[in-house]
Amino acid sequence: MQETVSFDSHGLKLSGVVRIPDNAKGKVPAFLLLHGFGSNKEAHWMYLTAELLAKWGYASIRFDMRGCGESEGERGRVICLEQVEDTSSALTYMASRAEIDPARIGVLGHSFGAAVAVYAAGVDSRLAACISSGGWGDGPKKFRKQHASPEAWKKFTDMMEEGKKRKARGEQMMVPRWDIVPIPEHLRGNLSKGSFFEFPFDVVESMYNFMANDVVGKIAPRPLLLLHPSNDSVTPTEQSVDLFMHAGKDSTDLHLVAKTDHFILSEGNDIVLDLVKNWLEKNIPVDPSKVKASNSAHAKE
Repeated sequence: MQETVSFDSHGLKLSGVVRIPDNAKGKVPAFLLLHGFGSNKEAHWMYLTAELLAKWGYASIRFDMRGCGESEGERGRVICLEQVEDTSSALTYMASRAEIDPARIGVLGHSFGAAVAVYAAGVDSRLAACISSGGWGDGPKKFRKQHASPEAWKKFTDMMEEGKKRKARGEQMMVPRWDIVPIPEHLRGNLSKGSFFEFPFDVVESMYNFMANDVVGKIAPRPLLLLHPSNDSVTPTEQSVDLFMHAGKDSTDLHLVAKTDHFILSEGNDIVLDLVKNWLEKNIPVDPSKVKASNSAHAKE
């Protein structure tokens, strides 16, 4: 079952699509799917992931963050902490649905959405699990690596200084997408229709100051999966390694996957899909009795 829905987030109406597994019995676990930078719920990976989750027995909601897609809000204003608020609002909405087990709702995000997912799980204990795909935890380090050459870094830092000067004068500078997050041309076709190609300077500043590393340790003992291409051409792979170093080691899994790139969840890679499926079965199984059985086995040990 697929249903177009809307829900409130701090006075704004957000648009989403809920996917319930076919032939679902009783209350099922669910995942909130968070889109990438300036994207929307129609991103190819989100649709594919929602269908895979349904096949495996999980419900999901893919939704437009405020200012994106069909949701209300200032167009292109994708502020990190505001998206954390939207994630908590989506959680509240899904927990209210009769088909969903409110104690077994996780969050899964890609790229920008992965950083938001980690932060949201760190500050909202209602989230039962978190999956981060190609995410990041340290804004300054991420941008320094993304603009690696001296020329690129000077261009980026000059843009930051100009944006701050204009902001002090009460002006809002618009910044082209590729000046914020460079993406190789051969990967740009992965961007969803309706993605934004310029953003207000406030967006750049919010990303630069965003530090999921500060809260990732609070996710433990809830399970966290950090998934990243071993050579990501968009988000530096070291960002997920850093997240792992700040996370609770006993409840965190880090997997770096070769022969994949930034849009890892839309590639249909069997290794990636099996990895996610097995992680889900271990950490948030569709049958809740398996959790109890697993806990009992550990207790006997």
